[in-house]
Amino acid sequence: MTIESSAFQHNGKIPLLYTCDGEGVTPPLRVGGIPKDAQSIVLIVDDPDAPGGTFDHWVMWNIPVVASDMKGGETPQGVVGENSLAQNNYVPLCPPIGQHRYFFKVYALDILLDLPPSSCKTAIVQAMEGHVLDFAEMIGLYQRGRGVIR
Repeated sequence: MTIESSAFQHNGKIPLLYTCDGEGVTPPLRVGGIPKDAQSIVLIVDDPDAPGGTFDHWVMWNIPVVASDMKGGETPQGVVGENSLAQNNYVPLCPPIGQHRYFFKVYALDILLDLPPSSCKTAIVQAMEGHVLDFAEMIGLYQRGRGVIR
């Protein structure tokens, strides 16, 4: 299984558009090589370099396996869970200091998860245990510049 973006390469710089210094929209993502027996996809975007510990920017599950192309600026069909701000949305990438690594992770599951939208990443990870058929991730980098105009 693979995950890629037309906006940036693995370990490459994430364009301003997808950050708090730009429009703060979701980047385009493409998931390939989804196992034939997969029933759903989980998407997690997190920042392990956040000062207070890993910050969850986007948590989604029950994404249909046919939704392998996720357009930038849009939320794919599925359930949006709680991010680290306890909100059910995408939090734009916005490191307070230095360069941060943003992990875009996808999991192919053999089930649909039966969880309320108030679920956070911890609950999703526990619920997927024993149901992950495949996994892929890519990392994007972003560092806020001096004099950035919003």
